[in-house]
Amino acid sequence: MDLERIKSLVCDEIERNGDKLISIAKEILKNPEPGFKEFKTAEIVSREFEAFQMPHEKGLAITGLKSSLDTGTPGPNIAVIGELDSLKVLGHPYEDKETTAAHACGHHCQIAMMLGVAVGLKAAGVLDELAGKITFMAVPAEEYIEVEYRDGLRRSGEIEFLGGKPEFVRLGHFDDVDMAMMTHTSVPSNNCKISFGGTNNGLVAKSIKFSGVASHAGGAPHMGVNALNAAMVAMSAIHAQRETYRDQDTIRIHPIITKGGVAVSSVPADVRMETYVRGSSIEAFLSASEKVDRALRAGAMAVGGSVDITTLPGYLPIQSNETFLDLYQGNAAELVGFENLGRLTHRTGSTDMGDISQLMPVIHPYVEAASGNGHGIDYVIEDYQLAVLTGAKAMAMTVVDLLTEGASNASKIVSGNEPPLTKFSYLSLLRSMTKEESFKE
Repeated sequence: MDLERIKSLVCDEIERNGDKLISIAKEILKNPEPGFKEFKTAEIVSREFEAFQMPHEKGLAITGLKSSLDTGTPGPNIAVIGELDSLKVLGHPYEDKETTAAHACGHHCQIAMMLGVAVGLKAAGVLDELAGKITFMAVPAEEYIEVEYRDGLRRSGEIEFLGGKPEFVRLGHFDDVDMAMMTHTSVPSNNCKISFGGTNNGLVAKSIKFSGVASHAGGAPHMGVNALNAAMVAMSAIHAQRETYRDQDTIRIHPIITKGGVAVSSVPADVRMETYVRGSSIEAFLSASEKVDRALRAGAMAVGGSVDITTLPGYLPIQSNETFLDLYQGNAAELVGFENLGRLTHRTGSTDMGDISQLMPVIHPYVEAASGNGHGIDYVIEDYQLAVLTGAKAMAMTVVDLLTEGASNASKIVSGNEPPLTKFSYLSLLRSMTKEESFKE
C-alpha cells in the first residue's frame, strides 16, 4: 500500500472507534486520582488493552501499564505515552469531593489518545506495512504534587523518584525504546488547534519542616519558638532574592505551607512547606535552589528554631527533535490546516517528558481543545473530537511516516540524534540532586 492509503486506514479505524475512545476519556475524567494512586484509572486502561486484544504488563511503578505492537520486522521502537494521574483542584466541576482530585490538565484525554493510536495501527493490514515496534505506556504521577506523601513512598522503598517517567527509566521500561511521543491538551492561543515544539523549565522540589517549641499562645508565648514565624521569614527571604535571577533563566519559585500549626491556642512548633524551584536550565534551577536553602536557614535562625530541608530531583528541561517535529507538523497540517498550527517558544511549566528528551528523540505537541486556565478550577475540555481523535490521528500518522519503508525515517532520526545523557548519567544526575539538610540555630 502507498503511504496515504495506510494513513487513511489508520484514521478511519480511529474514527470508527471514536465514540468509544471519547467515552473512555470521560470515564477517566469522572474518576480522577493523583499520582501513584491511579488504581481505578489503571484498571480502565487494563480493561481497554484487553478489549483491544493487547497483552500488557501492569503494576509498573505502582500503577503504570505497558503494551506493545510488534510488526515482526526489525526496526526502532517508538513509545506512545499517556499519563494516568490528575491534579488536586478544590472546586473543579469534575473534582472528587473526598480527595479534591480533578483532571484540570487533560490527562484523561492523553490516555484515550494513546489507546486511539493503538486502535488505528491495529487496522487490518497496517502493521504488515511497517517495521519496528510501537510501545504504549500509561505512566503514573506526572503532576509533581503531594511531595510529602511521595517522599514517604520513597523512604519506604516503593519508589526512588517522585515522577512516573523517571521511575519508568530507573526500572528499565525505556531501555528498549528509541524515540517517544505524547500529546497534551491546552487552551487555544492565537486561534490555533495544534501547537508543538518549544522548551520547558526543569525543576527540583523541596519538602521542608520548621521546628520550634510549643507554648500557650495567650498565656506564655515568650516560652515558645514560633515555627510559623520562621516559615514567614523564610518566605520573605525567598521573595527578597527574586531580583537576583536573570530573565533568560525563567526562575519560578512558589512555596506553599501544608501545615501551619496544630491549634490556634498553641505556638506553632511543627510547620511544613513544599516548593518547586524551576528554571530553564539545570544550572539555573540548581543555583536558585541553593539560594532558597539559604533563605530557609535564615528563617530558622531568625527565631531560634530549626529546619529540615529535603531536596528531591524533579524534572529536566524538555527539548524536541526537529526532524521528528517536521514529520508531525505535516500530519497535523493535513488534519487541521497549516493556518491552525502554532509553534511554541519557551514555557515555564515542567514535565517529566523533559527527562525522556534528554535520553532520546522526543516530541510533545498540544491539542488546543480546552477552555479556562491550566491547573485551574475552570479548565475543561470543550472539543473532544480534537482532544482525542485528532490528537490520536496526528500521532498515528506520524508513526506511519516513521516506520514505513523499513522504518527509514525513524532509523535516520535515531542514528542522527546525540542525546545529552545516557541512562547511567541521567540516574547519576538525579541522585546527585537528592539532599537532606538539618539546620539549628
